[in-house]
Amino acid sequence: MTKSRSEQFFEIAERLLPGGVNSPVRAFRSVGGIPRFIDRAAGSRIYDVDGREYIDYVGSWGPMILGHAHPQVQEAIRKAVERGTSYGAPTVQEIELARRIIEAFPSLEKIRMVSSGTEATMSAIRLARGCTGREKILKFEGCYHGHADSLLVKAGSGIATLGIPGSPGVPACLAELTITLPFNSVEAFRTAVDRYGKELACVIVEPVAGNMGVVEPLPGFLETLRELTRQAGILLIFDEVITGFRLTYGGYQNLCGIEPDLTCLGKIIGGGLPVGAFGGRRDLMDYLAPVGPVYQAGTLSGNPLAMAAGLATLDILSSQRADYDVLNHRTAELCAAMGRLFQAADIPVRINRAGSLFTLFFSDHDVVNYETASLSNTDRYALFFKGMLERGIYLAPSAFEAAFVSFAHSEKDLEETLSACAETIKTMKGGI
Repeated sequence: MTKSRSEQFFEIAERLLPGGVNSPVRAFRSVGGIPRFIDRAAGSRIYDVDGREYIDYVGSWGPMILGHAHPQVQEAIRKAVERGTSYGAPTVQEIELARRIIEAFPSLEKIRMVSSGTEATMSAIRLARGCTGREKILKFEGCYHGHADSLLVKAGSGIATLGIPGSPGVPACLAELTITLPFNSVEAFRTAVDRYGKELACVIVEPVAGNMGVVEPLPGFLETLRELTRQAGILLIFDEVITGFRLTYGGYQNLCGIEPDLTCLGKIIGGGLPVGAFGGRRDLMDYLAPVGPVYQAGTLSGNPLAMAAGLATLDILSSQRADYDVLNHRTAELCAAMGRLFQAADIPVRINRAGSLFTLFFSDHDVVNYETASLSNTDRYALFFKGMLERGIYLAPSAFEAAFVSFAHSEKDLEETLSACAETIKTMKGGI
């Protein structure tokens, strides 16, 4: 049998790259099969090297809220390229993007640009430790905040997908400084603050978890985090790398009315180019060098290409703020229709949704934290994933990731997705 071009490229990639990929989940190991090598993308669609077309619900893991290759964003990048790709010096564009972001987030007075979400969370935690003089941090099981050493303890995303508890290479002394608790557990958090409050520099949390699959905060959870951290002098960090500009123009904090001390951003603010940012109150941010003692630097921070793409993206999103409600409603309708298809087939699922994010858990338990997420039937998800892929629907190759609906997804796209879902369910009946 003649091998597909993706199969041929993957064989070459495995000789050159660990696992054949540059980010572990892309290897398809938890769902089986060979990863598709993507040749191009436009709107809601991606196209692989074999010429196959897919409706894309990965969206580069979140940033493509406008769809792929949006003409306005592409033109902004083209103009930026003509002026040079990197200067390692200040630009007007980074000032303007910072201003736009600060205007959208009431809790932000100053921000610093970096090149990834991992850099943002790592730097925010260093800043919190520097400001407070404390060393311990607290995170929640299943929340993934990038691959910095202290943050891989009981992380979600690829760690959950690969079924490993953390990572070799993380010194035990660093792991000991990281306290992990169940997401959505007010009781566990109260106990931890009582025990460790004076040692904790910060609490970092995804206000809506997106890396164990989508899990919304239960009523009172974030409110309790804010109240108790403020009382104990602990800095509260919201990791809004996924949720920033995804659920509304701003962050989830705009919707819930809770202001953290520091916020981490990425993905959408770069319009598809590598970017991250962290920011917060002026007094905290002024602890950063060169005005303060906490050092952080980056050659490509605020690079002109990412700034141009981010500005163009926020320009468009700002002009269509009301459309977020439409996008969120259409995503809700898609999830409800999928749920009815599974119910009719007597296949237990829980579809968790927040705005235009959703995760389909093959479980008969409500998913409210990592423990309940881990009860999901990953073998059944792999069957569903393969069936949808064969029918031209590209979902995350992991049961513990979010699906992303973009403004580029049309009614026709959603109808085709539901049709593919119905056909896939037929093949799953009687399966695992």
